[in-house]
Formats: sequence, structure tokens, C-alpha cells
Amino acid sequence: MRVLSGIQPSGALHLGNFFGMMQKMIAYQEQEELFCFIANYHAQTSLSEGKVLARGTLEAAASFLALGMDPAKSVFWVQSDLPEVQELTWLLSNFTPMGLLERCHSYKDKVTQGIKPNHGLFAYPVLMAADILLFQSDRVPVGKDQKQHLEVARDIAIKFNNEYGEVFVIPEAEIDEDVATVPGLDGRKMSKSYGNTIDLFQEDKALRKQVMRIVTDPTPVEEAKNPDTCNLFQIYSLFLDGAGREALRQRYLTPGLRYGDVKQELFETIREFFAPYRQRREALLENPDHLREILANGAAKARRVAEKTLRKVRKKTGLIY
Repeated sequence: MRVLSGIQPSGALHLGNFFGMMQKMIAYQEQEELFCFIANYHAQTSLSEGKVLARGTLEAAASFLALGMDPAKSVFWVQSDLPEVQELTWLLSNFTPMGLLERCHSYKDKVTQGIKPNHGLFAYPVLMAADILLFQSDRVPVGKDQKQHLEVARDIAIKFNNEYGEVFVIPEAEIDEDVATVPGLDGRKMSKSYGNTIDLFQEDKALRKQVMRIVTDPTPVEEAKNPDTCNLFQIYSLFLDGAGREALRQRYLTPGLRYGDVKQELFETIREFFAPYRQRREALLENPDHLREILANGAAKARRVAEKTLRKVRKKTGLIY
């Protein structure tokens, strides 16, 4: 079973990235054939500063490796190191109805958030489809917000296969309902676009400041609290096992709990959890040439698969004559 996913290097990685995607991908390398990439082409829809994107790409790669991504057990690369993805994007564009893209909620949401509309943002799902189909991916773990894009990829693949035969594997979405949407500081999905994140690797002072900004309700200390509607409870629960979550729930249901105390505990938990990974990440970033070598080796492995798929597509569409 081939599993594929990618992550954008458009800013500091946060708890939503870790629990929603990164942790799962790292676990998959022990069970399945894992393809995982840094989606720097996708990041360009919201980030135009070249130096920032280049730095963010290396930092995202270092973060993944520090957290446990093993290049010997996976295929791990940077999206832009494979020009095949752009050629396939163009070829798939000719099998993508305009109406299919016009119905995508993500484009409308991002424009509403203030991102300037352009062709790259509008055609984002086609590039995502190329990422998935180029590597004949069986399963694609996605959050609820990306489910529609995965459905677009399936529709494009089915349309192409109907025209030329069984060229592409039809991918299946995998959504973990427990962590499908990690709440941010304000209760909305944790996202850099909303500015409501808790970043993975930062100094203690900045981390504590973010945690203390988690929005809570005005229930008085002397009254019981509702854990099911509390952002703080939902975020803290990500670090707890079943027994730990139940213990925290009982504290909420017992009068006397102070949100400030729980926030302090969460800050200490996050700091301790990521401390060893932070040290590994810093060591990787101190040797960027070695980091680039790891990524280049991963791109070479990815290209062998990409070239095979693209050769088949080019032959079927008449580009090989």
C-alpha cells in the first residue's frame, strides 16, 4: 500500500501540522510504502518572498527529520526538485472541467481571508492531483478541509482513465476523525492563515505567550466547566492518553478549576514533549549542505517512480511519437 502526503513550508510548523499529518506520516514509514514531500510549489499561492520560502523549505525538512522521518524507510523530497509534477499538472489540466474547480470551497475561503485570487490559487487542486497521481498513490491522509481536493483528484483520474485506459491508480482519502481538525487558539481550525497557531519549535517565552492566548469561556472558577466546548481541553487532550483525558475531564466537571493553571500545565507539556526534537532540528539546520544531500537523494528515488508514470501518460496522450 503506497501512502502519500505533503506539507507546505509557508510558515512555522504548528501543532495542527504535527497531529494532523506529520505524526501519522512518521508512523506510516514503519507499516507502508511512504511517499512524503515538502510542497513548496503549493506554498507559492500564499508566499511570494523567495528567501522566506527557501529558508522555510529547509526548516520544514529539518523539522520532519528531527521528529523521526527516516529517509531509509521512506521517500522524502522537495516538490520543486521534480519537474515531472509540473508537466503532469498541465496534462491533467486538459481533463479538468472548469466547473469542478469553481465548486472548490478552499479557493473561496482563501479569497475571503484576503489572499489575492490568481490562477495558481484557483488551479491548486490540479497541482495537488498531479502530486497524488504521479506516484500512483493508493491512500492519501488528508484533513476534512482537503477532502474535496482529494475528490477532485479522483474525478480527474477517472476521467483520464476513461479516455486512455487504466493509467492512474484511483486514490482513497483517509481522514482520522480524532485529529481531522486540530483547534486553534480561537476555536477555528489551527492555521497559519488565521494566525491562531501554537508553533512546534520556539523559545519558551513565545510558546507560553501563544498558549496563554487560547480562548476560554467566562465560567467562574467556582462552577464546573464544559470540556466538550473548550478549545483548551481539546488541545491539551492531544498529548494525553485515554486515562489522562478522562482525568482532565473530571477536573473540568469539578468546581474550582482555573483555566490559567491548565494553560500553564499545557505549556510545560508542549515544552517537554518537543525539547529533544528541537535539539535534533537545530543540529540539522547547522549543516544545510547535508540536509540538501538528504533531500536530493529522496528526489532521485521519487523521480524513478515519477518518470515511469509520466512516460506512460506521454505515450497515451501522443507526446511520444
